[in-house]
Amino acid sequence: MESKMIGSKIAEARRKINMSQAQLAARLFISQQAVGKWERGESMPDILTLGRLVEIFGVDLNYFSASINPAPGSAVKTPISTGVNAMDNPDETLEKPRKRRGWDMSLGNWVDADFSGLKNLQEKFSSSNIQRCKFIDADLSELILKNNHVVSNDFSDADMSNSHIQTSHLDNNVFKHCQLKETEFSLSHIKNCDFSGANFTGATFKSSVFEKNTITNAVWQHSFFIAMQIEDIIFNGALSNCYFANCAFKKVTFQDVILTNTFFKNNSYLKRIQFIDCKADNISYAFLKSGKADVSGISVINK
Repeated sequence: MESKMIGSKIAEARRKINMSQAQLAARLFISQQAVGKWERGESMPDILTLGRLVEIFGVDLNYFSASINPAPGSAVKTPISTGVNAMDNPDETLEKPRKRRGWDMSLGNWVDADFSGLKNLQEKFSSSNIQRCKFIDADLSELILKNNHVVSNDFSDADMSNSHIQTSHLDNNVFKHCQLKETEFSLSHIKNCDFSGANFTGATFKSSVFEKNTITNAVWQHSFFIAMQIEDIIFNGALSNCYFANCAFKKVTFQDVILTNTFFKNNSYLKRIQFIDCKADNISYAFLKSGKADVSGISVINK
């Protein structure tokens, strides 16, 4: 029953924007037959694809969630199909179990507040307006930021490891030398932020827009980009054991980058990526070449 209800909503939203099944399939990098199965209720899109559908149809995620009623106390778990079995992460949930918090700072209007140096907050900010606040050198690990408007804040030297940033708008924020290890960004729009020197080890970006951000000297190890729109970005330094799947690239440059064990699968517009004075190991080079990327600016590392 749930699959039929969701399928009906997909079909309705698609028709409202005068989009064919074939056009929708092309936007999602899947087959038209898969879209047909959804709309007939024979299968269901996973949560990442639902996030993409939200963007394409211009609807709220609740448009679909009204049809999803998990048992009390249970989480909705959805396998992520990324195309490389060894690096897939099945049974992931959007929100992982977290420690009990003393405070909940949701539904607030936080403007020009100074939270610098605060430790062990582990707070929850949901449905809040957060503008021009200082979180310099604050301990924000395991933070939950959901449905927020986050603009012109300073998170320099803050620890935001193991945090979850979901369905939020981040614009003109400073994250210099911020610890973002194992942090997950999902269904968010991240633009004009300064991530210089930030540590993205183990970080995951899903179904989001990553645009015009500064990432000079950022650390990228075991970092995942899944169903992302990446635009006006310059990568530099080393990318090790990273993963790009179902991403769309526009005005993206890799300059003086060393790529090792970095996978590119089912991405669109790889030809738009400019590689300047880059090096790659054999497997990273092979993935790029098979995706028809312009590899003329890449030399292969011989081991």
